[in-house]
Amino acid sequence: MLTTIILYVALGGVAGILAGLLGIGGGLVIVPMLAFAFPAQGFAHEHIQHLALGTSLATIIFTSMSSVRAHHSRGAVDWKTFWRITPGIITGTYLGSVIAGSLSTNFLKGFFAIFLYFVAANMLLGAKPKGSRQLPGTAGIFGVGNGIGIFSALVGIGGGTLSVPFLSWCNVAMHTAIGTAAAIGLPIAISGTIGYIVSGWNATNLPDYTIGYIYLPALLGIIVTSTLTAPLGARLAHSLPVGKLKKIFAILLLVVATRMLISIF
Repeated sequence: MLTTIILYVALGGVAGILAGLLGIGGGLVIVPMLAFAFPAQGFAHEHIQHLALGTSLATIIFTSMSSVRAHHSRGAVDWKTFWRITPGIITGTYLGSVIAGSLSTNFLKGFFAIFLYFVAANMLLGAKPKGSRQLPGTAGIFGVGNGIGIFSALVGIGGGTLSVPFLSWCNVAMHTAIGTAAAIGLPIAISGTIGYIVSGWNATNLPDYTIGYIYLPALLGIIVTSTLTAPLGARLAHSLPVGKLKKIFAILLLVVATRMLISIF
C-alpha cells in the first residue's frame, strides 16, 4: 500500500505541474495515467476505465475549488451564467456517469482516445472559436449544460475543453470564459463523482479501498500533490516556451491515444 500511495503522489505531482504549466484540465492527464497504472496493479480489466474516470472526477472536486477561488478573486467568473448553466450540468453529468457504468471499458477507452485526438489537433492547430452569437435562453442553456455534462462524465474531465469554446463562441471575454469554465468544473466533478459511486456501488470484482468506481488511494495521493504543484506549473509558464511545450504535449497525447486504442485489441 505504501508503494501504491507513493505512485499516486508522484502522478499527482506530474498532473498538477502540467495542468498549471499548459492551462489544461487535470483530468486530461490523470485519466490516461490511471488507465495505465491500474492494470499494473492487477485490477480487473472490465473496471479499469470506469475507475480512472470516476477517480479523476473526484480529484477535480478538490483542484477546482482552489482554481475557482483564484479566478473569483480576479473577478473572472460570470456567476449569472454559472447559475444558469449549472442545472443542466448537474443532470447531464450524473446521467453521463450512470450511462458510463453500463458501457464496457474498451468502449470508454476508445471514446477517450478519440477525445484525445480532438484535443491534440486543437492544440497543434491553435483553433479558437470566434464570438458570433449570444448565450441561449433557459431551455437552450439547459440543453448545452446537459451536453457538456454528459461528455465530461464519459471522459472524466472538468469540462473546460467544451465550456471555454462554448462561452467564447457566445461572445464571453476569454478570461471570463476561462474563469467561468473553472467554476462550472466544480458541479461537474461533484455530480460525476456521485454518479460513479452510484453506478459502481454494486459492481463485483472491484479492488479494495474503493467506493463505487472511486479508488481512494489514487484519489488521496493525487490531491495531496496536484494541489501543491499546480501553482508551480503556473509560475513556470512565465519562464518557459509554453507554445512549444503545448505542441510537444499534443504529440504526446497522440501517442497516448494511439496506445489506448491498441490496448483495446
